[in-house]
Amino acid sequence: MESARDIVDVSTIGGNASQELKESVFSFLQREREVASQLPPFKGFEPEIASRVVWREISILRNAEEPERLEGRVVFEIKVEEDMVNGRGTLHGACSGLLIDNCSTMPILVLGLAANGQGETGVSQSLTVLYHSPAMLGDKLRIVCTTLTLGNRALSSRCEIWDETRHRLVASGVHTKMVASSPKDNLRLVSKL
Repeated sequence: MESARDIVDVSTIGGNASQELKESVFSFLQREREVASQLPPFKGFEPEIASRVVWREISILRNAEEPERLEGRVVFEIKVEEDMVNGRGTLHGACSGLLIDNCSTMPILVLGLAANGQGETGVSQSLTVLYHSPAMLGDKLRIVCTTLTLGNRALSSRCEIWDETRHRLVASGVHTKMVASSPKDNLRLVSKL
C-alpha cells in the first residue's frame, strides 16, 4: 500500500497543521482511492481536472467571530487549461462547480481528523455557487476553502475561487453535506416499511 508520502510530499504544503495531520489527510484519501479501485473504471472530466489541483495550505484556525471554535482551512491552486473552458475561452461554470464541490470537502475532512481523529467527507446535500467574474485560459486560480459547521450529521463549508492572474474573485460557494448512512441503516428502514 502506498503511504501518504507516495501520494503528495506533505512537506511542500504550507499551513499550521502538523506534519502528522497532513499525512493523515492523505492516508484517508488513499484508503478512499483503494475502495474506489474496486469499482468499475470511471471515465470523465472530474478525475482529469481533480488530478491537477495542487495543495498549498492545510491549517486549523480559530474562528474570527467565535474564537473558541476551530475551523479547517485548505488552499489549492490550479491553472485554467483548455478542457476547463467554455466556447468563450473562460472557465466554464460547471468546472467552477466541480472545483468548489471537490475542494470544499477537504477542510471538513481536515477539521474532523484534527478534532477527533475521524475523517468524514459526507455526501452532498446542496451546493450553491455564485459566479462573480470570468477566469481566462492560462490564468492561475487560488481556491480557498474553510469549514462552517462540523456536526454529527450535517457538515458545511464555504469556498472562494480567486484569479491570481487578474486579482479578482471568480466564484464562491457554500457546500452542505450529510454524513452518509451505512447500508445496514438503510436496510433496517426498508424492512420497517
